[in-house]
Amino acid sequence: MRIMVTGGAGFIGSHVADAYAGEGHEVMVIDNLSSGKKENVPSVARFVLCDVTSDTAVEAVRTFRPEIVNHHAAQINVRASVTDPQFDAQINIMGSIRLLEASRLYGVRKFIFASSGGAGYGEQERFPAEETHPIRPVSPYGAAKMSVELYMHYYRVQYGLEYTALRYANVYGPRQDPHGEAGVVAIFAERLLRNQTAIVNGDGEQTRDFVYVGDVVRANKAAIARGNGMSINIGTGVETNINTVFRVLRDLSGSRQEEIHGTGMQGEQRRSCLENLMASIELGWYPETPLEEGLARTLDFFREKILKTDKW
Repeated sequence: MRIMVTGGAGFIGSHVADAYAGEGHEVMVIDNLSSGKKENVPSVARFVLCDVTSDTAVEAVRTFRPEIVNHHAAQINVRASVTDPQFDAQINIMGSIRLLEASRLYGVRKFIFASSGGAGYGEQERFPAEETHPIRPVSPYGAAKMSVELYMHYYRVQYGLEYTALRYANVYGPRQDPHGEAGVVAIFAERLLRNQTAIVNGDGEQTRDFVYVGDVVRANKAAIARGNGMSINIGTGVETNINTVFRVLRDLSGSRQEEIHGTGMQGEQRRSCLENLMASIELGWYPETPLEEGLARTLDFFREKILKTDKW
């Protein structure tokens, strides 16, 4: 099949593009490289340097004529979305609508969307949260993700454009950027390996549902043929607090650093965890990578990167 992966030079998108190319699909990656890296793009994939809000992205859909659009490109900085909601909406909502419209016009069969469970549900009432949990995002980023899900439903009803929204938990793994607003795993891994101070925000008892990127890739592979018209949680159903993540990474890295706690992040969610029963039923998906194994693989990636380049 012909598959376009937006954001395919980024952390999750590049792993998805690798997997699609490895299965023999013809892959095109579009990415503006604002956070992604060209080296992450599979060598066999076509690459177009552009923003999803641009005419070039629409032209790429017209000329490549993908059967599947896998949409991972996004403005991912939650705090930036709070500071500038219009900028966030321009990329995450308007950019997605442009792709949906291009998909409608040029014969795309299915649209796979990287959505967000934690940001979409907001402060949870139930743990783990199932897909019927109230949608109450507390950031423009989360609101944008949920808005795109509604637009995909509209395009399915009105035009027959099939879709699956994958509501990710906290994805971690190799290629995650430890700079900027990155996941805590990437930040801790790099700092511990460099013998730099790793700060735990607040008391460290806030929880997240950490899901390994390799498992997330399997969900994207399954979504090619399954999960039509659905929004599906992709998480482990297990809450892990930040103190635990720090301690496991510290032990795996051989660091002797003591826990150092800083001030808490204003507005940070206290708990987040996603049920995955629907993913099991509809996608045949279940997380396979235990947290310690995934953290060890992530550390190995950062260790090799640091040894090779002594920089990120």
